Amino acid sequence: MTPFLNIPRRLTCVLLAMGLLAPIASWAQNPAPLSKVRITTSLGDIEAELYADKAPKTVANFVQYVNDKHYDGTIFHRVIPGFMVQGGGYDGQYREKKTRAPVAHEGRQALAAGLKNTTGTLAMARTNDPQSATAQFFINVVDNAFLDPSFQSFGYTVFGKVTSGMDVLQKIRNTPTGAGGPFPTDVPRTPVVIQTITLLK
Repeated sequence: MTPFLNIPRRLTCVLLAMGLLAPIASWAQNPAPLSKVRITTSLGDIEAELYADKAPKTVANFVQYVNDKHYDGTIFHRVIPGFMVQGGGYDGQYREKKTRAPVAHEGRQALAAGLKNTTGTLAMARTNDPQSATAQFFINVVDNAFLDPSFQSFGYTVFGKVTSGMDVLQKIRNTPTGAGGPFPTDVPRTPVVIQTITLLK
């Protein structure tokens, strides 16, 4: 099932499909409080820090996908200026990649630890089901407070933040979009490819 919600474009509640991680290896059991990754794209590199001390299951899940090379050759298939850029779930032919079981939702825990959907933060994508995040993630290109957990909503789990490459993020944000594959809108006309994601520490 594709992680997209039929909501007005401006308030498109990020459907964000992600992946869970059953307790994996010692890293998942005891993740470093702060890790960094490099997202190498066809438009340049983005580096981000991951907050394993604030969203441990989410970060362990993401790192496992990184180590499994799941993201290599995937695309940013959803780009909305004034909102976010989303990727990690489809290859260049718009084929959906297989994922593991969903990861437990940690949005409220992360929010309590100070992580909000602000500009440059990474968060997990999902469907309407808050427990459906697997591998897809998005990067907020503006402050999106309405995506934060609240009494009425589970929100979206923030697990990292861009530390360098905001210029690259802006290039992705500003790329022309239209229809592509199974998606009627918001797909970059020239594919923006995630060539690989590398764990730096």
